[in-house]
Amino acid sequence: MTVSILLFLPIIAALVVLLFKNEVAKHVALFFAVVELAIALFFLSGFVADASTQYSIDVPWIPTVGVYFSAGIDGISMLMVLLTTVLVPLIILTTYKHEYKNAPAFYALILFMQAGLLTVFTALDGFLFYVGWEAALIPIYFICTLWGGENRIRINIKFFIYTFAGSLFMLLGIIFLYLQTPGKVYDIHAFYNLSLDAAHQNWVFWAFFIAFAIKMPLFPFHTWQPDTYTEAPSAGTMMLSGIMLKMGIYGVIRWLIPNAPVGFLQWQNLVMILSVIGIVYASLIAFNQKDGKRLVAYSSIAHVGLIAAGIFAWTTQGVQGAMIQMLSHGINVVGMFFIWDIISRRLNTRDISQMGGIAKVAPNFSIAFLIIVLGTVALPLTNGFVGEFLLLKGVFHYNIWFAAVAGLTIIFGAVYMLRMYKNVMQGETNAVTVAFADIDGSEKLVLGIICVLIIAIGVYPQPLLHISEAAVTNLVQTVSAKFINSKF
Repeated sequence: MTVSILLFLPIIAALVVLLFKNEVAKHVALFFAVVELAIALFFLSGFVADASTQYSIDVPWIPTVGVYFSAGIDGISMLMVLLTTVLVPLIILTTYKHEYKNAPAFYALILFMQAGLLTVFTALDGFLFYVGWEAALIPIYFICTLWGGENRIRINIKFFIYTFAGSLFMLLGIIFLYLQTPGKVYDIHAFYNLSLDAAHQNWVFWAFFIAFAIKMPLFPFHTWQPDTYTEAPSAGTMMLSGIMLKMGIYGVIRWLIPNAPVGFLQWQNLVMILSVIGIVYASLIAFNQKDGKRLVAYSSIAHVGLIAAGIFAWTTQGVQGAMIQMLSHGINVVGMFFIWDIISRRLNTRDISQMGGIAKVAPNFSIAFLIIVLGTVALPLTNGFVGEFLLLKGVFHYNIWFAAVAGLTIIFGAVYMLRMYKNVMQGETNAVTVAFADIDGSEKLVLGIICVLIIAIGVYPQPLLHISEAAVTNLVQTVSAKFINSKF
């Protein structure tokens, strides 16, 4: 069995979902998403945690121009496959209390987007990577445009322009690398083996970096994100924040730094500065947000800034921290946006100042909310702590002052997240919150699974770290060996 089944099943599922009516469509979509998760777990059960690529497929696609359908899973990819296949069924479950116009199309787009995401995380051919990148962008654009908020058209035009421009730069970088390969192929290992001079590596660095920085998003390429997250339907926001932004982070690890190591060295310090600025900037703006969903959006920018700093420190601890934190951030941010989806559906507002006392009338909801908040602020024995500790350790090895400032993300995050929880959940109920209903059914199931994952990963993260350890160590050492003889 090869990785191709993971890539094609969601496409087939999307087409099947279109055959059913609104109410049945979501059940069919959930069924296929769970099957996809089962396949991923089957792959995990036979996965050998070394630096090799497994479950590979490599067949001619457009051989006349050197394009092959080449994909596989190593330790780095496996964590991203698990993240995607765990979150998609949860995200579909979060929609069970919603009614969508033309629901079959909505769920088909989610499944088609899943196929694009998994293609990005497993592609070993540059052309296939680009196809997956664009295949993930198109569905989310339609999801946000057709089912988003009042300002969705204006906001999504901005989102599309940003992401399309970034994709164009990346495409130019991929084509340039293709033209430099002796056999004119898009194979990632052929790209890795190129020996480009400093000037060309600088060009390749920026071609990839702009695309990935927009997708993450990294300061100052972030301005599309808060508006898009706020206006998108909740499921769309979860797909964007929980999985799609990881495409950019993964791209930096897999496609940017190994293909332009000299360019990376030349611009490393600048990106570290931008990352640290983004942490402080987004945290300070989050302090002043009254819209809960928008506060979580800025919190996400701060966390991504720390992940970027850990990667660009380019130590084994930093990259390992980025891997586990991508997984943890995806779980936490989906949980947090679902919390605000529940609140906004019950109260018809996301204005924090209008709330209070919900814990008194919804105890189960309050416990789940608190666990997700604690995971988000990286309390020890929660999933957020493991990744942030390793990331800060990586940044510390690069520069102690950068680490000191980057550590503010934990302090600032604790302040604005706990203050948000206090204002929403504690105190006395008012006319808005007195009739707030506690969670039940699919809501309890989703939040229960998320809370279990937050605690389980926090208490015992070693199995997940072990999956990526050999692949990360091999990649860091291989790229670092190229630094020794580099001159710029």
